[in-house]
Amino acid sequence: MRAATRVLRRSTTPKALRRHAASIKTFDDQFDYLREILNSRVYDAAVETPLQHAAKLSSITNCDAYVKREDLQPVFSFKIRGAYNRIVNLGDVKGVVACSAGNHAQGVAKSCSILNLPAVIVMPLATPRIKVDAVGRHGGSNVEVRLHGNTYDEAAAEAKRLVDEEGLTLVHPFDDPLVIAGQGSVGAEILRQRNGRRLDAIFCCCGGGGLLAGVAAYVKQVRPDVKVYGVEAEDAAGMTASLEAGKPVVLDHVGLFADGAAVKAIGQETFKLCDRYVDGMITVDNDEICAHAASLHRAAIKQGFEDTRCVLEPAGALALAGLKKHASSQSGDDVPTYVAVASGANMDFDRLRFVSERADTSEVRLAVKVPEEPGAFRAFYEQIYPCNVTEFSYRFYKSNRPADIIIAFQPRTSTYMERLEKGGYAPRNVTDDDLVSSHLRHVAGGRSADVGSERLFRFEFPEAPGALRKFLSYFEDSFFNVSLFHYRNYGHDFGRVLVGLQASQSKEDDQKLDAFLDALGYRYAEETSNATYKQFMTDEG
Repeated sequence: MRAATRVLRRSTTPKALRRHAASIKTFDDQFDYLREILNSRVYDAAVETPLQHAAKLSSITNCDAYVKREDLQPVFSFKIRGAYNRIVNLGDVKGVVACSAGNHAQGVAKSCSILNLPAVIVMPLATPRIKVDAVGRHGGSNVEVRLHGNTYDEAAAEAKRLVDEEGLTLVHPFDDPLVIAGQGSVGAEILRQRNGRRLDAIFCCCGGGGLLAGVAAYVKQVRPDVKVYGVEAEDAAGMTASLEAGKPVVLDHVGLFADGAAVKAIGQETFKLCDRYVDGMITVDNDEICAHAASLHRAAIKQGFEDTRCVLEPAGALALAGLKKHASSQSGDDVPTYVAVASGANMDFDRLRFVSERADTSEVRLAVKVPEEPGAFRAFYEQIYPCNVTEFSYRFYKSNRPADIIIAFQPRTSTYMERLEKGGYAPRNVTDDDLVSSHLRHVAGGRSADVGSERLFRFEFPEAPGALRKFLSYFEDSFFNVSLFHYRNYGHDFGRVLVGLQASQSKEDDQKLDAFLDALGYRYAEETSNATYKQFMTDEG
């Protein structure tokens, strides 16, 4: 078993392949997936998406990588295929109901709008407004969005009640043969687009297993030499656990970062197909979804954007992360051809900041100690200059002890730690410290025990190479002691800095400080009277 991939199938030698092909008919006697996929009616609602070569992904993985652009569907995910194929085959029904907080809901809504069929979409109360609005937009007047329950299970119970008491027909997101057949059309397109050319493996995201089961059921019957791998979030790996157990299992809990693929229980039908056809499973953690292993220096979501200019949702980037993880475990001169299905682009806007920070593996974050004396900041900064500094947090505490600083920057050489150690700065690399990344860097310093008379200012200055160094030099050369400094590069064309300056309470010194600030030429606002500043960062709080 390779380190990156849990291989779940037997050897695919020519003899084994012949036995495999002979067994297909008996396995699928009740539902001919090959026929149903080929005759699925997905193109009344979906489009054939391009198979796009990923040049950067190829160069860093030593493979010929392609991305199947399911993010380009009318609802920005593959879910429209299975939803429409199921609904168009329902016949005469009163209406449909679906329980979903994500892409399946949008697929059902769009399908019902096309078919002029009434539908109720049940979503948990905590569903982000962006998703609720998207369902309403795709469904129009045909669809009622009903918010019910605090959890998915409570919403699902309401959907079941609508089936039992009001006679609506449930459209399951994955555990339905016609839904699976609709998703399997992705596999049919990939083989058609490759047109007999080399194809070593296809990587699909896996939540409940509908896409993976459909693609595998088609591909392994038409080209059994092509490997099909499922990729799951490490904290929602239901299919991996089920295949290892030999039966569907229910997870105790699931993580929600890749929420489009976070289900506690996979389907019975999807398990049957994946157990038969899937070659292996790969699990990836959140950082591998956002920012793959440091040896690759790229992020799955970031890489998807760089190659396709699409910002994939976390679940939509699972396959890319799995492809990269699998490729990193391979060796030799052979250059395989891989396809990753980019399954969706319904990214909540409020997640972009988290994804962006996790994706930037070029940034190093250190905790260092700097002498509490005039000129110390600039002397320290010269140790890492001209590296691009992206964050700098400091708060004066006591005069008789070193200052504790958290700094983030993009190193240009690997010798920065050695230089800082020789300079007596006691550096500690806290890049991968979740406590620091998520919390402490934002509250570094806190209330000062001995700050004296302090005035607080917010500054803006143009972002350019050397701009922070120039900004720092103004204060190091002044007669005011810097008692607080916080800077973070947010990718804007100007930088924002919070600075505390110690000055006496004399009118003369205040006039000098005001003249100094005016001479800087930067936009600034004084926050000394800010009630929150006083409460949390001074003894007045």
